[in-house]
Amino acid sequence: MSDTLWTAAEIAAATGGTASGDFAVDAVAFDSREVGPGALFFALTGETTDGHRFLDQAFASGAAGAVVSVPTPHPHVLTGDTTAALENLARASRARMDGVVIGVTGSAGKTGTKEALFACLDRPEPGQAHRSVKSYNNHTGVPLSLARMPRDTRFGVFEMGMNHAGELAALTRIVRPHIAIVTTIAPAHTEFFDSVEGIADAKGEIFQGLEPGGTAIVPFDSPYRDRLIAAAQPHAARIVTFGLGKGADVRAVEVLHGQPGGTFITAKIGDAHTLSFTLSQPGDHWVANAMAVLAAVAAAGGDLEQAGLALGELGGIAGRGAQLTARIGAGELLIIDESYNANPASMRATLAVLAGTRAQRRVAILGEMRELGVESERYHAELDGPILDAGVEAVLLVGEGMAPLARALEGRVDLVHVPDAASASARLATMLRPGDAVLIKGSNGVGLSRVVTALTQGA
Repeated sequence: MSDTLWTAAEIAAATGGTASGDFAVDAVAFDSREVGPGALFFALTGETTDGHRFLDQAFASGAAGAVVSVPTPHPHVLTGDTTAALENLARASRARMDGVVIGVTGSAGKTGTKEALFACLDRPEPGQAHRSVKSYNNHTGVPLSLARMPRDTRFGVFEMGMNHAGELAALTRIVRPHIAIVTTIAPAHTEFFDSVEGIADAKGEIFQGLEPGGTAIVPFDSPYRDRLIAAAQPHAARIVTFGLGKGADVRAVEVLHGQPGGTFITAKIGDAHTLSFTLSQPGDHWVANAMAVLAAVAAAGGDLEQAGLALGELGGIAGRGAQLTARIGAGELLIIDESYNANPASMRATLAVLAGTRAQRRVAILGEMRELGVESERYHAELDGPILDAGVEAVLLVGEGMAPLARALEGRVDLVHVPDAASASARLATMLRPGDAVLIKGSNGVGLSRVVTALTQGA
């Protein structure tokens, strides 16, 4: 691949801006802390900050150029609106890409599925696949991820998220995927929707950007399957279902948990392929994710055997299932780091993973689930069953929203309820023991990643 991602002339042509001179970049960023040598820095202007304030910092870190709406002595492309310029550069990146583009959305499992799909497509020839990093899945993150895509990319995988109706429709028309995946539908962001059906409709917007001849990939076992299929039919030439249920186009026909190296799976992929492989990630939700991944690899013309090997090599993702060890007293404990996000469905899925984890004692450190609207109290209280079913003996609840669950669990497990992550960190030394398996999960805004850091780094 060419080392040059964009030239000043290409940036100016894509954005309608004016270049101060010739320069070339090999990376793109809008956070000055992510800028390295040779990067293009977008000085975005928002409600609370202005990227132009960080131009000197970006160039001190090695930026080769910037996109600005205010003149600067640094090498730059001057535009009227830097956010619009980022979207236009993203469109230019998508237009010059001759490979296969895959979009991923869902109420849970987006990032894990995106990472697994990238690993499967990149394994046969490292460097041929590109994906959005972190959880850059919103109105700025998606364009940034596209703008970062090397010009010779063969497979591009992009995560797309939403909080409100209409957001995915806008994002998918920028990404223009050949293949669009919905991982699952579950209560999430219900503060902004009247029903879970409304969430399904909003997730189904991803199909509106499908390229002609495109493929829609839909969860077979979801109660919203038919609703998603109806959303896909006007836009997709082909609709593929995945899951564990009989009748799914891509289906796990054999699942053996607890095998060396992970879960042994035999999958049927359409009528033509059967693939047996080991999945390194635990839990039935990951079995379903793997079926979505295989459906997409097949639709993209990827190598299914290499995909099976890649699924056995997946490492844990920080904040989304990474398993870590930490010292406590004279021994160690296991941490299941799910600290990045939470909704009722993902809480249940990861509690089931904890249930299958061998340990002297199972402990759950759970942060409140946010943006659940008027049903929030019920969704929190109803976690008592999954917690008890998982054999959890000690629970540390974090945040005011966890009060209904605290009441539901009172007298049934060892229970501590604290207001925030700092208070949770302060209780760790007295609460945890060597040999514990500890699930840490909550909405990102709760800040439970700080609890993970406190345990793993002794902070």
